[in-house]
Amino acid sequence: MKSPASASWKAPLKFRMPTAENLIPIRLDIEVDGQRYKDAFTWNPYDPDSEVVMFAKRTVKDLKLSPGFLPQIVQSIQLATFRSYEGQDMYVGDKIIPIKLDLQVNHIVIRDQFLWDLNNFDSDPEEFARTLCKDLGIEDPEVEPAIAFAIREQLYEIAIQNVTTARENRISKKGRRAAEHFTPSKASGAALDLMKLFSFGSSVVRKRKEWDYYKPVLDLLSNEDVHALEAKEERSGWEGKLVLRESI
Repeated sequence: MKSPASASWKAPLKFRMPTAENLIPIRLDIEVDGQRYKDAFTWNPYDPDSEVVMFAKRTVKDLKLSPGFLPQIVQSIQLATFRSYEGQDMYVGDKIIPIKLDLQVNHIVIRDQFLWDLNNFDSDPEEFARTLCKDLGIEDPEVEPAIAFAIREQLYEIAIQNVTTARENRISKKGRRAAEHFTPSKASGAALDLMKLFSFGSSVVRKRKEWDYYKPVLDLLSNEDVHALEAKEERSGWEGKLVLRESI
């Protein structure tokens, strides 16, 4: 359910992703016996653990990976970490936060920056990604899931940080009221003012005066550019080619 824009800044919420579907981002980078498996996808944390084992077995079989990958994949999909936050309070704090994209998918590089409403629990990163790709004329089917994953990954990190903030507040409020500890700063007030820029059903906004600075940037790479970037990533460590895989 979407929280109303007029909700109290100080009121804690129960932990969840600030999106319509409570999917969590999973990133894998595993090397076994000279083989390397890299992937990034979203997962429904309420799926039974047996689904993780089935996914790992199918992945090892389909990609012809060494059997040693099976336990590594299962261990890396840490649903228990997400579940450990369930039921805990989180303080949203600044309700409008910046999301940044800087992605290279195949021959396409896309950079963008926009503001996201953490109080809109009807927001849909996948729908935003579809709209952005349509507006920019991007036809590569891998770009849309890469954008959605990048957004979800940032939102997940922020949600965890907000749980930590709430926990620290409970510890530090001894001898003082919680409201005194969480006095909104000038920056927070500015973030709240930005709520006026949102329509009721919107989650994303670009401030008009910043359109020229933060409009999406799209670059097309040549084969030579792609090969050079891949070689650089192999030398410096993989930063993540994003692929969305729905839970099975």
